[in-house]
Amino acid sequence: MNVSFDRIVEIMKEKDEARIRACYHKFLDMSGDALVWMMAVDMAFLLEFLRVYSMKAEGRVLKKVTSAMSHLVDVTGKKLSHMAILRDLIMVENQIPLFLVRTMLEHQYRNTNKSADETLKSMLIGLYHELSPFQEMKLPDVDIDDCDHLLDFLYHMTVPSNKELHTEEIIEIEHEGISEDVGNGKEESFAKPSDLRRLKNFISKIVHKSNAGLLRIFKKIIFGKPMRVLTKLPWKIISNLPILKVLKEPIENMLENFRGEGEEKSSDDASDSKAPLIEEIKIPSVTEMAKAGILFAPVNGGISEISFNNKTSTLSLPVINLDVNTEVFLRNLVAYEACVAAGPLVLARYTELMNGIIDTEEDAKYLSERGIVLNHLKSDKEVADLWNGMSKSVKLTKVPKMDKVIEDVNKRYAQTWRVKLSKFTRTYVFGSWKILTLFAALFMLFLTFVQAFCSVYSCARVFHQLPEIGGDEGAAR
Repeated sequence: MNVSFDRIVEIMKEKDEARIRACYHKFLDMSGDALVWMMAVDMAFLLEFLRVYSMKAEGRVLKKVTSAMSHLVDVTGKKLSHMAILRDLIMVENQIPLFLVRTMLEHQYRNTNKSADETLKSMLIGLYHELSPFQEMKLPDVDIDDCDHLLDFLYHMTVPSNKELHTEEIIEIEHEGISEDVGNGKEESFAKPSDLRRLKNFISKIVHKSNAGLLRIFKKIIFGKPMRVLTKLPWKIISNLPILKVLKEPIENMLENFRGEGEEKSSDDASDSKAPLIEEIKIPSVTEMAKAGILFAPVNGGISEISFNNKTSTLSLPVINLDVNTEVFLRNLVAYEACVAAGPLVLARYTELMNGIIDTEEDAKYLSERGIVLNHLKSDKEVADLWNGMSKSVKLTKVPKMDKVIEDVNKRYAQTWRVKLSKFTRTYVFGSWKILTLFAALFMLFLTFVQAFCSVYSCARVFHQLPEIGGDEGAAR
């Protein structure tokens, strides 16, 4: 440009210092000279680094690296320093205003036919292809003017729009009495869906409270003070028998647990109702869904391609390419989304979904075999650790399209015969272990009583005196 670097810094201080400071939420406690020099050096380095990813209309072409950058940057992107710079560029704390790079390109291309916006966009798209783990067939058209910095551009390229995810905000206004539809001029009914829902909840609460009251009365009758007095004396006499002393302590503990179960449950319910609700994605793991007959299919696209076909029981997930840069890429985008996103946290919801279905290295291996996860890490365990180590979102959010997929998967999973059999066994077999233990103890008590009775009275003589049903009477008939 035939302009000294000192002159560029002077122009930036005169025209852009206030705009640079306005780009940050926190006041930058440094002098104007220090701030402008730091921004100028970082901007020049970023622009030189992005030239590696410049593209032409007919395809992606990497230019030669200047001698000043050859020890750091590699055209093929295989140098360790090159990879480290890539990870530093996308960190939230390392972002600089993108308009500085754009302004410098405008000065460079002032006397040429090249467009600064098109050149910058081609550089950023090349960088996106280098970092993005998704294999999208059609890239979204992101306006450079709407992007504050490099990470903001990568976020808009990765996360689909609200129209693609059907997350347009719908504002519901409730009125008391009759409301009118302005478009059609028709009156709505007195009973709205929200009113019917409240009535249904009110009735269910009354039924639940009445059932709980009847259960408490029944327990008071069985385990109340009069019944305990009536059973205390015989139990003391029976428990002092030599054979029954061994069973005394287990039976007493079992009765105490059974008697206090209702009180503990009610106290737990009260504490649960007061505790704040924490949103979690409840979805079975990959191996559990595979055993239940749910299939997995890879799709070339982004997050918007997640879907579930109930007829074929197929969960479609986007192909994701995992390498050494993926975790840093996803973590910083999730952190940036939590900081500035006004709508739902789409990327955070996706990471929670993958965290929910990938629990072990067997889950990661299964998705790798199906072509959904392209693993360039050392092992499948690192893939599982990558998703399980993702931090949860800082605030609750819902994405209707992905939540509908999760709901359909859980509903289909619950309808399979394996899950129904396991629930039946867990509910009616393992859930009734206390009653079964009581019956077993009573049966052993009965057998002990029969044994004691037979030791005093000769049971063999009693059985021999019983009339025989056999051959003589049958022949006489």
